[in-house]
Parts: sequence; C-alpha cells; structure tokens
Amino acid sequence: MSSVHNTPNFDGWRALILHRPHQNVDALFAQCARIGIAAEQAWPDFPRDRSAEEFNILLIDADMGHDEQFPWRQGEAPLPMIALIGSEAPGRIAWTIAQGADAQLLKPIGSAGLYSALMVASHSFVRRRALDRDVAALKDRLARRQELAEATALLMLRKNCGASEAYQHLRLTAMSRSCSIEDVAAAIVQEFENHGLKNADHGRRNGAQQRE
Repeated sequence: MSSVHNTPNFDGWRALILHRPHQNVDALFAQCARIGIAAEQAWPDFPRDRSAEEFNILLIDADMGHDEQFPWRQGEAPLPMIALIGSEAPGRIAWTIAQGADAQLLKPIGSAGLYSALMVASHSFVRRRALDRDVAALKDRLARRQELAEATALLMLRKNCGASEAYQHLRLTAMSRSCSIEDVAAAIVQEFENHGLKNADHGRRNGAQQRE
C-alpha cells in the first residue's frame, strides 16, 4: 500500500534561484509569487554571506552549474533542490544526479510546473534525509558491534575464560552500571588502548634513560 503524504503549503517559503539573469528566472519569480514564495536570484555562486537555513528550496541551473558554486560537498545539499534543465547532454545530466537534485523543471520555464516540482522535491528531500539517518545509524551499530567483539576478546585474554563467560561479564557490568552493553565494551576497549599507550610511552622513556 502506498503511503499518504500531506499536501504541503508553500506559502511563506523562501527560494533561492541560482541562475544567471534570464527570462527563465523571470518566469520562476512570477510562479513563486503566485504560490506565496519569496524568491531571490544569485549567480554564479551560492551567496557566501547567506546560510542554507535561510531558504526552504534551492533551484539550480543544471546547464551551467558546477561543484564550486555550493558551500557543501557534492550530493550533500542541506535543503531540497530543483534542477533547471535545458540540456540533455549526458555530462550535464550526470552532474545533476551527482548533486542529488530532488526534482527537475525543464526549460524553457513557462507559467506552470513549479508547484509540482516543489511537491516532488520536498517529499524526496524528506526521504533522502531519512535514508541518510538510517545509514548513519547502521554504521554506528556496526562499529559498536565490532567494539563488542573486541572487548569480548580482551576479556577472554584478561580473565582466561571463554567467549560466553566474557560476554556474561559484559552483560552483568552493563546491568550494574545501568547502561548498554555496547557502552561497557567501548569503555573496555578505550581502557585497553590507553593502557597500551601508557606502556609504550613508559618503554620509550626507559629506553631513553638507558641510552643516556
């Protein structure tokens, strides 16, 4: 079953049109005014004295755009992005995809089309950010599982016990400290690393004293 989305209200939004002065920009200004969006135009770069948080939507010229226009890394736009496309050159389309455009609007810009592009872009941006959060959470879980395995191995060596006993020690420690078993594992790994660094530093000092 497809999910149902609420129809967004764009009244009061702020838009930045990153495009050289052109009739297409004039047409976008007119459409924005009808929808209730306050629009600004800039070129060739995203204004360095402005923050992306000041805008709700960014419209970019896919035909003449380049990576250096933006104060963020490629594909990491912090706001919904609509690509204004006039060229079907493969290189230009590939660049637009790499930027992570959430929707597109074909040139020449007429008297309609912006509203539907805004709908697509706003929903796509929400999904993209949710996916980014899920990926980050999965990476964090994987890293913590690796720490858990490392802590278990360290306890097996320290206590001369099996894996099940080492894991049980981690679990009981977590219960006694009212924290997660992953937090206990991270503390054990950090303690081991700090102890190793101290031993290495102590060895270097002893070696230097012996040479003296």
